[in-house]
Amino acid sequence: MIPDTFEALLIERDAEGRARGRLQPVSAAQLDPGEVTIRVRWSSINYKDALAATGAGKIIRRFPCIGGIDLAGEVIASDDARFAAGDEVLATSFDLGVSHHGGYSPYARVPAGWVLHRPAGLTLFETMALGTAGFTAALAIQRMEDNGLAPANGPVVVSGASGGVGGLAIDMLARRGYHVVALTGKADQAAHLESLGAAEVLPTSAIDHAKVRALESSRWAGAVDNVGGPILHWLLATMKQAGTVASVGNAASADLHTTVYPFILRGACLLGVDSGYIGFPLRRQLWDRLAADLKPAHLHRITHTIGLRALPAAFDDFIQGRARGRTVVAIDA
Repeated sequence: MIPDTFEALLIERDAEGRARGRLQPVSAAQLDPGEVTIRVRWSSINYKDALAATGAGKIIRRFPCIGGIDLAGEVIASDDARFAAGDEVLATSFDLGVSHHGGYSPYARVPAGWVLHRPAGLTLFETMALGTAGFTAALAIQRMEDNGLAPANGPVVVSGASGGVGGLAIDMLARRGYHVVALTGKADQAAHLESLGAAEVLPTSAIDHAKVRALESSRWAGAVDNVGGPILHWLLATMKQAGTVASVGNAASADLHTTVYPFILRGACLLGVDSGYIGFPLRRQLWDRLAADLKPAHLHRITHTIGLRALPAAFDDFIQGRARGRTVVAIDA
């Protein structure tokens, strides 16, 4: 059923002890334990994948490890009654591509608790066009709306707007009727961001971080922050009364130097978004929303596809900030 060997992107330590991913033969015996064996058809590239495969970030917790935190395909064997051969399924995050062999391989064996059936309303390809990036954006919106965010409350700003999570968040929020402001350091991306639904594009160069006070003029009812650091401090300082910030990433910095004033004088909320380990039933509910009211209107336009053999050369664009939109990996190509 599974060939004795197949090609996968295996991440190992090089002679200097740094993580490096390269395509090489992997044996079926190397697959990790798990109740569900999947013939992987599609995966995707997230920023985390690029950090892992290039060694630019300390992501891998076990060597060697097949990369890829997302995967989608068909079940070929299952020891769990919820899944049967032929079922179309997906799995994102948990320990995939970090300490458990991931999706950059034609075959994967994973715990049943990480797997869910493909939602009606999405193809397998679309689940990977969304992937962890889309799931993260959806979870941020869900958490903010659970905290009272609504279009009538005022504008929502998205930092790191030209990245995968940022672009999908703009598209989803605009579809939900929000007035979305895209905050970006890439002025040449303005037209693209507006085409996704941003009503305004705000350059990060307009912010003088040296002059940002504990509280500034209130502007935002909500914010999706992919960046961290000084940008997150500025977002908190500019929130409206009872505004909500969803922290989803630290592309600029993991540090946060702020004060309690946005919280005790404006009632602002800072929500953590952990898309990696959020469990069921919320995980299932979010994927159902991604197939319905949160399905991005421009998903196919912002997605391009590469084959598995093109994967090693693709990571540098993510590390250098050149990547735009979403990249789906066709495992058979």
